[in-house]
Amino acid sequence: MKLIFLLYLEDDEPTVLRLLEEAGVQTYSRLELEGHGQGTAGWYGEVPPYHSSMIFSVLPEADARRVLEAVEGCRDCADPRHPIHAMMVDIERAVRSGGQT
Repeated sequence: MKLIFLLYLEDDEPTVLRLLEEAGVQTYSRLELEGHGQGTAGWYGEVPPYHSSMIFSVLPEADARRVLEAVEGCRDCADPRHPIHAMMVDIERAVRSGGQT
């Protein structure tokens, strides 16, 4: 099993949800986030916070890889300076209450 994370700007949510649907992902959790970053040339200090989201899901490896491939091939970001990011990590062990795995 794999844990995938997708980080994206609020404006890209329709695209992210479409990518998940096309990859067959039906179960996930979503969190609203506030992103922060350093200023760029011509800016002083930090840029204003921006609204972003994170989706995460536990999937079989083949499904997780399909999501990463879909994100990698996506060219539909609202702002190309803030692409959709996807990460995949191994789940070493998982349990749930009641002692069942």
